[in-house]
Amino acid sequence: MEEVRARFAPSPTGYLHVGGARTALFNWLFARHHGGTFVLRIEDTDALRSTEASVNVILEALHWLGLDWDEGPSVGGPYGPYRQTERLDLYREYARRLADAGRAYRCYCSSEELNERRQALLKSGQAVKYDRKCLNLSKAERDRYEAEGRVPVLRFLADDQGETVVEDLIRGSVRFENHVLDDFVIIKSDGNPTYNFAVVVDDALMRITHVIRGEDHLSNTPRQIQVYQALDLPVPRFAHVPMILGPDRQRLSKRHGATSVEQYREQGYLPEAMVNYLALLGWSLDDRHELFTREELVEHFSLERISKNPAIFDVKKIDWMNGVYLRSLPRERLAREAAARLEQAGYLPPDQREASLPRLEAILEQVQARIKHLGELVPWTYYYFTDEVQYDEKAVERFLTPEYVPAMLAEAVHGLEALESFTVEGIQAVFEGLRERRGMKLGDVLQPVRVALTGTTVSPGMYEVIHLLGRDAACRRLRRWAKSSS
Repeated sequence: MEEVRARFAPSPTGYLHVGGARTALFNWLFARHHGGTFVLRIEDTDALRSTEASVNVILEALHWLGLDWDEGPSVGGPYGPYRQTERLDLYREYARRLADAGRAYRCYCSSEELNERRQALLKSGQAVKYDRKCLNLSKAERDRYEAEGRVPVLRFLADDQGETVVEDLIRGSVRFENHVLDDFVIIKSDGNPTYNFAVVVDDALMRITHVIRGEDHLSNTPRQIQVYQALDLPVPRFAHVPMILGPDRQRLSKRHGATSVEQYREQGYLPEAMVNYLALLGWSLDDRHELFTREELVEHFSLERISKNPAIFDVKKIDWMNGVYLRSLPRERLAREAAARLEQAGYLPPDQREASLPRLEAILEQVQARIKHLGELVPWTYYYFTDEVQYDEKAVERFLTPEYVPAMLAEAVHGLEALESFTVEGIQAVFEGLRERRGMKLGDVLQPVRVALTGTTVSPGMYEVIHLLGRDAACRRLRRWAKSSS
């Protein structure tokens, strides 16, 4: 069997969309499963929209996901360069070959003329396609157009008889009538190639054996196959994966929430969870397995198990999955994540990051089972590092304004200050004794304490919180409310 060579070829016009990340992942898994080569190519010929910043964002997102490439930017390889803007001479050479073979011709039609003819076709109910006005221009006509200052594009002379069949590895045989395929532009007036031409040259010269991409590219495929055939280049195998839709079954977009890998990373999703969830958007092993290690995905991945039906992006599902991964995360790694986020939020000085790690590990022992993503680490931990607590107004009104609270908090402070050994057991004894003396329910004692210390009604066990806060900080915070509420 020939070596499998798969590729991911993003256009650097923004962030890496989750759909693009899923495509990259499927290609990476396919290559790794077959012991093949995964190629990264940057399709940056869109001069108006492509930016170096977007290139860096995409590369960083792929690194974060753990999708390493065997050939591509920063790695090199035998079929480079791996950026289209560095391959322009290749496109011009292959365009010249098509022109010399009579399969490409110069077109001088202006955008205004093309639009006028397009509108006329629409009004008459005919298919909108180029009418080949410039196919058989005389030399005199070409000279006249050029004297007018018209800069031509180069069009591919498509086969308009019969049909082009795409043998898709997911969808089976897909047939396209050639008469509906027009003579599309392959070289624009600025000298840059169009997508449908450049992708053929690149995939052929980079020896790509399998093109795995979104089904929105399926309609481009017959045009590309014709270019392969006209240049006598080997045609790769195609596999068009289902689209990713939102819960409303519309194409995934900003209205559904975060759509880029970078956004999910910033919100605190783990790369392990992201890879696992993306793999399940269109692929499955069976109805029982949802959690996979990267190694298991590589072992089991196959194109035969990819569905033809659209995949639904479910935020609740990825939240659940991320929570599962967080609960199994080594506490040392979680502590470092928390320290970085606390530092970024201004609660932890940079020079205290390393020293804070043992304490953070102890704090996270109480928190780890509760969080769904790393973005929740700061709300659950910040109050251990500052007295500037963010108080929930409704919680304050309900639990810190009753008449009995100031005296009770003062009594709690006295009990905590009198403890010889400031342990969880000793702290519990203080509040059990306070409850008995006042004849109150334990919740009526602890909820005001909880709000006074954390600003909220939800926290880990109160005795553990007080112990981790430390005697001085806990008493200082309780004393403030004992005074202000009196």
